[in-house]
Amino acid sequence: MVKDYIVKHEWKIIENGFHPEYSEISESLFSVGNGKTGLRGNFEESYSGKTLQGSYNAGIYYPDKTKVGWWKNGYPEYFAKVLNACNWIGLQIKFNEEELDLNKTKILDFERVLDMQHGLLERSFKTELESGKKIQVKAERFTSMHDDETACLKYEIKSIDFKGTVSISSFLDFDVMNQDSNYDEKFWVGKSRLADNSYCFVHAETLKTKFNLGLGLQTTVKLNDKPQEVIKNTDRDKFASSNYAVSLNPGDTCIIHKYVSFGSSLYHKEEDINAICKEKTDQIQTAGYNALRNNHTSAWADIWRESDIKIDGDVSAQQGIRFNIFHLKQTYTGKDSRLNIGPKGFTGEKYGGSTYWDTEAYCLPFYQSTAAPQVGRQLLKYRYNQLDKAIENAEKLGFINGAALYPMVTMNGEECHNEWEITFEEIHRNGAIAYAIYDFIRYNNDHEYLYDGGLDVLIGIARFWAQRVNWSSDKKQYVILGVTGPNEYENNVNNNWYTNYIARWCLNYTRECLELARNENNDFNNELLNRLNLSLSEIEKWKDIAENIYLPYDNTLKIFLQQDGFLDKELLTAEDLDQADKPINQNWSWDRILRSVFIKQADVLQGMYFFEDDFTEAEHMNNFDFYEPRTVHESSLSPCVHAILACKLGKKEKAYEMYLRTARLDLEDYNNDTEDGLHITSMAGTWMSVIKGFGGMRIKDNQLHFHPSLPDQWEACHFKIMFRNSRLNVHMTKAGTTISKETGELDSVFINGREIDFS
Repeated sequence: MVKDYIVKHEWKIIENGFHPEYSEISESLFSVGNGKTGLRGNFEESYSGKTLQGSYNAGIYYPDKTKVGWWKNGYPEYFAKVLNACNWIGLQIKFNEEELDLNKTKILDFERVLDMQHGLLERSFKTELESGKKIQVKAERFTSMHDDETACLKYEIKSIDFKGTVSISSFLDFDVMNQDSNYDEKFWVGKSRLADNSYCFVHAETLKTKFNLGLGLQTTVKLNDKPQEVIKNTDRDKFASSNYAVSLNPGDTCIIHKYVSFGSSLYHKEEDINAICKEKTDQIQTAGYNALRNNHTSAWADIWRESDIKIDGDVSAQQGIRFNIFHLKQTYTGKDSRLNIGPKGFTGEKYGGSTYWDTEAYCLPFYQSTAAPQVGRQLLKYRYNQLDKAIENAEKLGFINGAALYPMVTMNGEECHNEWEITFEEIHRNGAIAYAIYDFIRYNNDHEYLYDGGLDVLIGIARFWAQRVNWSSDKKQYVILGVTGPNEYENNVNNNWYTNYIARWCLNYTRECLELARNENNDFNNELLNRLNLSLSEIEKWKDIAENIYLPYDNTLKIFLQQDGFLDKELLTAEDLDQADKPINQNWSWDRILRSVFIKQADVLQGMYFFEDDFTEAEHMNNFDFYEPRTVHESSLSPCVHAILACKLGKKEKAYEMYLRTARLDLEDYNNDTEDGLHITSMAGTWMSVIKGFGGMRIKDNQLHFHPSLPDQWEACHFKIMFRNSRLNVHMTKAGTTISKETGELDSVFINGREIDFS
């Protein structure tokens, strides 16, 4: 059942009144980050109620030992996890020794606001303490988008009728653990700490991986604008605090500022972290909260100028798309090719925070259309840098000769997923890596990436597919056995149509790119063939496989079969399900799910989305009408693909339904799992639903085309995209669509087949 407690607003996420039953959902929704660090929407003060305290730093992970009952050859030895790191927002506040804790006090008024336009998390409340006295609090914080190694918070306490001493402990606490750690193990070892007057510093190192992270903190406390002195410092292993005692009378206001700096061994020498944090913290405290806030909000203004989507006439849709764009932009900035996009970003710990195929299939289009080309290129470079590991992953499973199997889940290129039906069988992920290269080159009209690592990746993937198929004497074709397709409610199937199709495409595309290299840069081509020991006979074998691979099809229904034997199932639809059974992944046994016809996410339709020009209008319609009614959309990645295809087929109501489901997936907790963190990668699919769905944006014949289909519920939709170093403004209304060029040298685009000339 959807949760409908968030106020609908064009630019803000608002929780009016405290909802402790949804506490962890709210913590996910109100997360903030800046591409390098981020944290959930936890309270600054103590809270003894249900909570998932989480602060995360990109690229820092721990190889938690794989926990399985039956070990199989090829299993990874660990499951990598982005670590819950130092709690830097922490304030312990006591009123005459009575601790402020909203789980224990009487809440008179409460509001929490995520201001997406400015990147600020705000919270205000009035509460009656157990003593009967009343106080009011206003808090604001941000992780700076201007300087991604700093963060700040402002915490204002006003006495309504309290008279007495307020004790304040402003601290850094590294004594934390992941909610999902095996055996409740803690992953940080304290290295040093310091508490000196208003400055605190804590430095810790991860077990095994030896990542170092230090945080510096400067605290200021003012009572009615008068600075207050530290009365005591506290330090112990992985903890440091500055402590204050303030005499508060009715009407008085006490304002606390915390200025925080981050120093990671990813970017600094370990021995320099202490000095760097101290210098940076002194700088930002000197600059002051308002100046830092202004720099941060200015950075967000620049981001929104490039990437905002404005929807008129539908607040739910407007709030949804901005919420999705906001979290995408604060999760990944493209500054570091060692970083990628975890399915939960900085909002939770589920899935370990690792990289999935979601990046290539869903996220790349967003980033290459809303930022400079080098941002998308960084995502490709991430995979190229891990090619050697992908080859090792394949070797562990018995593949040879440079065949590459990219991991389902990874931090450093090694596979770290331990469910056999995923680790060994969900091999279609290899196709998404290759498709991203194709997508980037086509979008940017730039073949240079082929010579800068792209062809190496494609050849490794092609070699994998060539070894993964086998010849079927019965079918007289090549088959791919024992796989899991995108629909994870089917395991260990034979001839998943999508897997076979994308394998064929990968083999053909790699051959095309090699031919292009031979024609454009023959010296490079010859060097490549020699370096990788790639013979013409091997390339001819790829051609033979591609021409003779088996693709299951049913002549009666005129559909591509999801896999062999799919029609043996009882062909129910999702409407036949009892409401109490939804979501089935939380109510049914796995055995029952595997035997059912129900589809978790787009599978055949995923392939038809990727390669839509390969199919006729009738083929699109037949397959959509058969598969969508049997799809329960229990993957966050599912609704967006269906929205795009529904737009193409003129199914406007279905497209709008699917759009709202993807745009408000977390805001309304559709899949009953937002408490674990937000669905960051599917948020990119939400953007695609607007741009590729309702906007109908496609590249055809090396030209940019739009086929707009404005939902009936919208008055207008305006968005910008970056395309080949040009920024375009697209304005869709009920009366028609106009496109103008803001910057760049693009000559023209097409609307419904009509050329719009910019010259």
